[in-house]
Amino acid sequence: MILRSRDTGYEVVSTTFRGKVNDCYTARPEGGDDGREFSLVVIHDHDTVRTLMEIERNAVMTSPEGAVVERFTSGQSYVIAFPCRQDRPLSRFFVGEAYTLPQCEEICINLILTCISCALSYPLLYLILDQGLINLSKDNSVYFSFNVDLTGLDREKTEKDCAVKCADIMVRVLETKSDVKNISYELLSRKSANNSYSRFTELYRDLSIASAPVKKRPILVRIKSFFYRNADTLFGVLFWVSLILGIVALVLLLTHLVWGDVPFLRIFFNSFKNIGTESLLE
Repeated sequence: MILRSRDTGYEVVSTTFRGKVNDCYTARPEGGDDGREFSLVVIHDHDTVRTLMEIERNAVMTSPEGAVVERFTSGQSYVIAFPCRQDRPLSRFFVGEAYTLPQCEEICINLILTCISCALSYPLLYLILDQGLINLSKDNSVYFSFNVDLTGLDREKTEKDCAVKCADIMVRVLETKSDVKNISYELLSRKSANNSYSRFTELYRDLSIASAPVKKRPILVRIKSFFYRNADTLFGVLFWVSLILGIVALVLLLTHLVWGDVPFLRIFFNSFKNIGTESLLE
């Protein structure tokens, strides 16, 4: 399937979500081989399209284009194109034991900055936060996925709603370090419980003030953290090494059954028959 805007044809390569009011796809430029991919949110419910367009019309005076690549109509559907990156969900790739308190606070700061820089309308941003479409890079930066379900789109959501939702997520991250002196967790959890935050700048200010100083970790803790954070890669390497060793063992077994020995080992055996000019068989 190809969806066309005025300047670009998007060739759908996979479906990431199907819903009542919208579907989401991963696509690449038609005929493109540069590796670029896009997330397409295809809205087929007319009421949702009308609501979203009203939201965007009201937000355009205060929010410049950010995460959105382009918007266009395709047949009876309204399409929003976003850049696409590999999913690394925060809920899966954040393992509290693998991070220090300063690193947890860095992740929270990066989440706030991503919310500010994405320049999405608040009703759409709220859905992304509420549905946990938050990804964590290996360098602790944060980015969003856009396979969002627009069923619950509410034009009344404001920055306050988004800031409160963002604070809840940050508290869950910081809570993993509640066993150490954690001023940021104590401050944010108390204010979050009272829905005290109205703006992202308030979150940023409080976290910056309460953040713990960076301390160098013991070597054993750093090694343990490395294995936690790279578990997927390490298990992948271990799988391929095990597979190769298994294939080698199978080949050796088959050659032994066919020829009665392993020809490969003759190289090592024959190399010891002579030492210098003396034969060991004489």
